[in-house]
Amino acid sequence: FIIHAGDFCHDAPNHPELMKLYNEFHIPSYHCIGNHETDLAPLEAVLEQYKMESNQYFFDCEGYRFVVYDPCYMLPGDKYIHYNLRNYYTTQTINDFMPPENIQWMRKVIEDSPHPCVLIGHTSFESGDGIQNNEDVLQMIREVNAKRKHSVLMAINGHFHRDHIEIFEDVCHFDINSPSFQYVGTTHNHFPKELCKKVKSFEHLIIYNDPVHAVITLEGTTITIEGMESSFFMGIGPEQSGDPYQIAAKRPCTPRVQSAKITL
Repeated sequence: FIIHAGDFCHDAPNHPELMKLYNEFHIPSYHCIGNHETDLAPLEAVLEQYKMESNQYFFDCEGYRFVVYDPCYMLPGDKYIHYNLRNYYTTQTINDFMPPENIQWMRKVIEDSPHPCVLIGHTSFESGDGIQNNEDVLQMIREVNAKRKHSVLMAINGHFHRDHIEIFEDVCHFDINSPSFQYVGTTHNHFPKELCKKVKSFEHLIIYNDPVHAVITLEGTTITIEGMESSFFMGIGPEQSGDPYQIAAKRPCTPRVQSAKITL
């Protein structure tokens, strides 16, 4: 199957060609909800276009359970609300939460699973720059893994748009890179003006020459990641762009996905 880890499309209802290509791929295709998924469309409309019955779900495949979660919640008061139409832009200090009931849902799905589990969602647990209540999720993972070893084998995330692998408490945490570009906070003038006129936000981008991705194969407790190397479009990388945010969560911006073989 194929799956992305969020930030797939800012405005899914207005991109039917992209939805059709992905949803009707020749092998099963799955979606995750990222913080930019609901920038220009409400969550309900995105779920409809993504053909998702819920923003969190699971499926079993070839002896593993894949648990898709949604970390895109904010806590403006005493109630968690989902990101919707860029509401999170004005409340940076109360963003990036997983509600307690969602963590309990995840615990039940893992404990009920006859298989090892892979958690897939936009924002990571192992980094302090991920979800704000990451310790609540990590404690849950510790407890289920203490009851049954490798109940959680791996976690795959996309929020940082960086290539990074870390083994933390006997779980493989894998940040998958953006397939195409990195958004930078400041504009730069290294690309030809005619290109910048054609493509919105072009002067805010560092672009990869190839759509980087990973093929992940699981066998027992062995995780094989087949990555790929690309290069920066026109040789313009973080240093040339002057991007002050080139290091996100201490992960450098690179046009690649690394390969690795890990046995836990």
